[in-house]
Amino acid sequence: MILTDILMLLATGLLAGFAGGLFGIGGGVIIVPALYAVFSAHGVDDDVRIKLAIGTSLATIIVTSIRSVQAHTKAGNVDWLLLKSWALWIAIGAVGGSVIARIAAPTALTLFFGLGLMVLGGQRLLARRKDIDPSASLPARAWQRIMATLTGVASSLLGIGGGVIGVLILTRAGRTVHRAVGTAAGFGLAIAAPGALGYMIMGLGADVPPWSLGFVSLPAFAAVATGTALAAPWGARTATRLSAVTLSLIFGSYVVITGALMIRSALTGG
Repeated sequence: MILTDILMLLATGLLAGFAGGLFGIGGGVIIVPALYAVFSAHGVDDDVRIKLAIGTSLATIIVTSIRSVQAHTKAGNVDWLLLKSWALWIAIGAVGGSVIARIAAPTALTLFFGLGLMVLGGQRLLARRKDIDPSASLPARAWQRIMATLTGVASSLLGIGGGVIGVLILTRAGRTVHRAVGTAAGFGLAIAAPGALGYMIMGLGADVPPWSLGFVSLPAFAAVATGTALAAPWGARTATRLSAVTLSLIFGSYVVITGALMIRSALTGG
């Protein structure tokens, strides 16, 4: 890996880390294309390239999530009771999603969820502070476990990060957008940790580049993770300084754009 690649991946990590801290997301939508481009430039085999990009991205999201949660905790914006009760079920859902991905029709799933994200993101764009109902609450614990599991399944299937779905769920349950973002930042760890481990194991014995652990490229991980570790707290601090309305509008825009990109990917095949 040459210096230009390292600088590109470091910059990618800075951008993904800032977005992760700001929105409570993992940043995979930013990281995976950059990694794919670098691996392509170095002649990595087509069958290995995307798996290596996703596996390495998941490993970096662990760092992003930890740094984001640390910063949001300092601001008092993490609901630790909810995060602890949801983490296991999100992780189970993430593992299940990886299994479902092998048998499901990816185009239909991507199109369906893309449309859903555009609708929900549009609602978030129209939201105002008065739309937050402090009396609203999450359903009974059994239903919460189902919601957490489905969050993990969808995030694993579509690679959109637990933060996107988590923030949408928590704001509709009466959490302020700041608290929803802070809590959802921890969802990424529950998804990325088992996911990265799975890609490491699946890639053992594969024809991967030097200094790779399964489908995780250690040099690429180091470059991207350095950027995310530096920028995630900055994004989290920026989120706390924004008004609820402004943060809702920015997050809603991000969700709509993500949904549009998913629809485009489903319709064009790339």
